[in-house]
Order: sequence, then structure tokens, then C-alpha cells
Amino acid sequence: MLDEAHIGQLAAEGKSTLRYKVAHMDCPSCATKIETAVGRLPGVEDVSLSYHSQVLRLKLDEAATPREQLEGTIRGLGFGVEDMDRIPVLVEGETDVAAPAKQPWWMTPKARLTGLIGLFVAVGFLVSWFAPALEDYALVPAALVGLAVFGRRALALARVGSPFSIEMLMSIATAGALIIGETAEASIVVLLFAVGELLEGVAAGSARSGIEALAALVPRTALVIDGEIAREVPASRLEIGQVVLVRPGDRVPADGKVVDGESDVDESPVTGESVPVPKQVGSAVIAGGINATGALQVRVMRAAADNTIARIIHLVEEAQASKSPTARFIERFSARYTPFVILVAVLTVLVPPLAFGADWHTWIYRGLALLLIGCPCALVLSTPAAITSGIAAGARRGLLIKGGGALETIGRVRAIAFDKTGTLTQGRPQVTDLVSLTGNERSLLGMAAAVENGSSHPIARAILDRAAGDGIPLRPARGQKALPGRAAQAVVGGKLVEVGSPRHALERCGPESIPADRIAALEDEGKTVVVVLADAQPVGLIALRDEPRPDALRGIAALRELGVRSVMLTGDNGRTGQAIGRKLGIEVKADLLPENKLSEIAALKVGAPVAMVGDGINDGPALAAADVGIAMGGGTDVALETADAALLGNRVEGVADLIALSRATMTNIHQNVAVALGLKAVFLVTTLLGVTDLWLAILADTGATVLVTLNALRLLRRAK
Repeated sequence: MLDEAHIGQLAAEGKSTLRYKVAHMDCPSCATKIETAVGRLPGVEDVSLSYHSQVLRLKLDEAATPREQLEGTIRGLGFGVEDMDRIPVLVEGETDVAAPAKQPWWMTPKARLTGLIGLFVAVGFLVSWFAPALEDYALVPAALVGLAVFGRRALALARVGSPFSIEMLMSIATAGALIIGETAEASIVVLLFAVGELLEGVAAGSARSGIEALAALVPRTALVIDGEIAREVPASRLEIGQVVLVRPGDRVPADGKVVDGESDVDESPVTGESVPVPKQVGSAVIAGGINATGALQVRVMRAAADNTIARIIHLVEEAQASKSPTARFIERFSARYTPFVILVAVLTVLVPPLAFGADWHTWIYRGLALLLIGCPCALVLSTPAAITSGIAAGARRGLLIKGGGALETIGRVRAIAFDKTGTLTQGRPQVTDLVSLTGNERSLLGMAAAVENGSSHPIARAILDRAAGDGIPLRPARGQKALPGRAAQAVVGGKLVEVGSPRHALERCGPESIPADRIAALEDEGKTVVVVLADAQPVGLIALRDEPRPDALRGIAALRELGVRSVMLTGDNGRTGQAIGRKLGIEVKADLLPENKLSEIAALKVGAPVAMVGDGINDGPALAAADVGIAMGGGTDVALETADAALLGNRVEGVADLIALSRATMTNIHQNVAVALGLKAVFLVTTLLGVTDLWLAILADTGATVLVTLNALRLLRRAK
């Protein structure tokens, strides 16, 4: 989104920011062709086209290039283009009119062209069968139809900066075959090329459906409570503050909070959490969840364009648009590979006849076949197809990965550093013991609650909840201040009251004033102890305990099976940390200040890539310092916007799922590269030996592209 200042600046410069939906892209090279063509137009800047989302973004000076010319350039390359600012889009919440329905694959222009060429080929073979004298001419119409379509596109691409396109290579091969009299070969080449493009389009559509399925989770309509009745309205028109009725079996139409009723909500389609989550008054619900039992009344907290699913789709599309290191390497390799193969094809045509007196027809034929083998489509597609499917599969399981680079790196990590509170534990500690050193327990709790009032820290919430439960009124406090990793302080009743760690109390008061034995006994029970000080004198102890997450033990065990070392980094004391560590079977580093966590991350990174898992709120520096930052957040804003990945279901097991998905994706990429290069290597040799026909050469390219895409689609099964 552009802010008003940026929009004003662009207007002053005479530039508009435009967004287009581009149709009929089958592989990443299509996006590159369009970016190259559009980028060469006068007045065009900041061109960005995502093959996966099919969204083209750019800045345009319409005085230099009218937008009609821009759109005509794209259509001239054989792609469809629609201005997104003029298309109603339901998922963005801008209107209640759905975007036009997608055409079935058999009704697309590519399907019609393939059918027409196929018809001409069939008729040509029939004519050849019944009239052998016409054999040399019967299949020419099929070749000319394909040459007219693909040749025109090849010339358009050459004019705008893409001379080595597959369309150009195929057109030269087809024209060459016609010239040397191989009309049957020419017609089969254009037919197989058309079939290959059609299959690539179908496969690409299947890959994109991985994310489109998320958008379908939000119902199109909602029941808004209006007085005593519930009226049906488009979900895209829901406004913040409205109350909607969600009946048993209905999907939640918007992010919100329950204001009436109790039920279990299945949020697995969004977060991957397999167990329905109990909801009651005050509970947060997310769009797309399925209400299981009782009726709920939900107050809308976010508009449709800003709900959890819309933000996930936006972030995933951005992630898919970012190129992974492997994809960038393969693109650089392909840019050199295609001209090299063309050079080999030219030498194949010229050297044997000129140097050795070989037959021109034979070696022209073989050179044309090499041209077809030279297309790098399958190779270029090998990595982004797998990355796209991997990211989509993760999103459908509540594993949000913020880019191809992060997806690649996650699988290589050999150590995972976990924060304790809110990550390995439930993040809901409860006060278990009040130890008053002066005065009584109510006074102790009252002072601590006054200092912690307004804080979102889990310990602060636990103290405030206990004070509210005991009916202790909150005393006024001023000068509230947090000392990260040490204490919270405020002036209460004219005294400087501090609620901090035993280490902080020791520094403030000295060892003589601190009941070390009592603190040690509480910590040995796995409890966290805070010391309450008044004017630098201890007045009492408050002990709290935070239980491990139910799946934490299984999650750590799953990582161990994957060969990944797990380490808990906590600012808590050593005894409490070790007590949790023994339960989970995890290595513990305790008594760490925020800067100490950074040092531990740096030490772990020496051997291999390291991931840090935190709650996304107070672990920012450590998440940034790790090779991969993973936020636990259950779909919160922080979890969606920070770190390199987020576990929307708040499951520790999700970390192992991320690593397994990354490794599966990298295996898929290696398989795809092997298929793409292996087939080309085989056909390169067979072509030079005269074994491969032209139609087998084009099949080597289109077949490899389809195989690579279908192999990548297997990753989507991991989402089920």
C-alpha cells in the first residue's frame, strides 16, 4: 500500500502506480519476457511481475507511454492483461461482486489453438493416406497455422528484447523443416508445442490453486445481527464493530471476538491445529474457522481486506515472488546455456558439410533438432515450481514461510534455539506462592500488581490475574519503567517498588537481604521466582509456574529424529530452566539477558545454519540474528509480520514440520533439475547421432516441463 505522501510525489512527477492481472503465463520465463518488454518502454519504472500471483506492478509516466500502448505491448506477446484497479475482487473486500470465474482449461485460447492444429494434422494424415501424391503438401497447413501464431509471437518478443525465446527457436525449426521438405515433422513439432503449452498452463493453474484454496475458506455471505433478526450480507461488506451470528457448521466470516455463546471451532484449515479450539466470550476467532457445536455471536475486529486469510495470501504471494538462491543461480546458468546450445546448433549445421562434405539435409535437420533442445523452460521452472508448491503446502498447514530463501535455509539448520516462555511453555504462568518478608501477602501482591499494571508480559499478566482473583484493588503508580531482562519498576505510595529477578535483587540489595534458600527451593520445583523490592529492600517473593506445551515433548523428539540439536535459551534462573529441560529432554542455557541470547546464537551459528524460535514479541533481536527466525504466534499480527516463518497453530511440532517440508522441497528441486538436464543431455547425444527426430526434440522440452511441474505439485499433498 502506498501512503498519501508517496502518491502525491508520484502525481507530482506525472507517474501512476498500476497493477495488472496477466493471464496465460505458464512458466517463470514468461514473466521474464514481459518484464523485459515492459521495462524497455519509455516512462516505465519499477517493473515487478510475479509468475505465481500473475500480478504486474509498475510505475508509468503516461505522457511518455499511454497505458493503452502498455497493455497492447503485453497482449502482442500473447498474454491477457486486465487492470486490477478496475476488476472487482471479493477477497480484498473492495466489493461484493466476485471476480469473473476462471475458464475451464478446454475453453481457453490455447486449447482452441491446439484443437485447430490437431484437426489440421489429422486431416493432413487422412489426405496422405488416401492420396499419397499429396503427402508432401497435406500437412503444410497445420505447420503454417502454428508458424503464424508462434512466429508472430517470436518476432514480437525479439523486438522487445527477448530474441532467444522458445517461440523463436521453435519457429526457426518449423520453418527450416518446411524448407527442407520435412512437412510431417514440421506439423508434429507445432502440434506438440501447442499441446505442451496447454499442459503447462493446466499444471501452472493447479500450482496456483494451492493458495486460491485459502481464499475459498472465507464464506461469501455472513449473518449480521440487526436487532432481533439476522440478515444475510456479503462477507466482503462486513464492517468493524458489527456482530455476526455463526451457526454450528458455518465458517467464521471475519476475524473477531466472541461476545456471546460457547463452542468448539475447527481452525485447522488456517492454522493446521488438528484439535478444535474451545471458544467462549472474549475468545478470538479467525476467518475461515468452522464452528462445530454451539452458536456464536462474533464482533468483527478486522475488515475483509485485512483478515488473517487475506494477509496470509498476501504474504505467501510475496514469498513466492521472491527468488531463492537456487532459482537465481539457475536463471544465471540458463541465460548462458541457451546461446551456447544455439551456437552448437549452428556449428552442427555448418561444420560437417563444409569441413567433411557431409549431406546438408541431414545436418540441417540435426541442427534444427538441437535448437528445440536448447530451450531452458524445464530448467528455469525446476526450482520456482517446487518453491511455490512448498510455500503453498506450508500455508495450508499453518506453516507460513516468508520466501524461497527461508524455505531453502530451514532444511539446512542443524540447531534450533527455543525461547522458553510462550514458546516451549504455554505462556500462561500462574502465581503459586506468595512469600511475604515484611507485611502481609495482600500488601505484597498489591504492590506488585500496581507496578505491573498495563504490561503485556506473561509474568505481569499472571500477577494481575491473581490480584483480580483475590479482590485486591489496583493502587495508583507513576513513573512505570521496564528494565529488559531484569525488572519492572514504578513509584507506589511514595516508594520505588521493583518486581524483578533474584539476580537483579541481589545486585540491588546484596546477598544478606535475600532469602536464597527459599528461592532455591521454589526454583527446584520448576517455578519462576520474582522478588518485590521497596526502596531497594526486599518485601517478598512471588513464585509462578508455566507448564510446557502439550506437544513440546513430541516436537523436541521429532527434531532429534531429524538430526537437529535443540537448545532452550531463557532469561529464567538455572534451576527453573533445568526443571523444564528435564521434562522435555532439551539442552538448557539459562540466566540469559537479551544480549546473552545473541551471543549464544552466534556461537551456535559457527558450525551450521541456526534457527531461533520465539513468540515474536520480545525475541526480535535473537530472531533477526539467527539464519532463520521462526515466530510462534497463533496468527497474531506479530507472528505474521516478523521473522522468516511463523507457526500459526502455535505448535512446537510445527518446527519439525517446517524442516521436513524444506528438505522435501529441496529433494524435489534436485529431482527436477536432474530431469530437466538429464533429458536434454540424452537428446543432445541422440540428436547428434541422428537418432532423434524433430518431434522427439520438442517433446524433450515440453515433456520435461510438464514432468517438472507435476513433480512439484506432489508437494501439495503434504498439506492434506
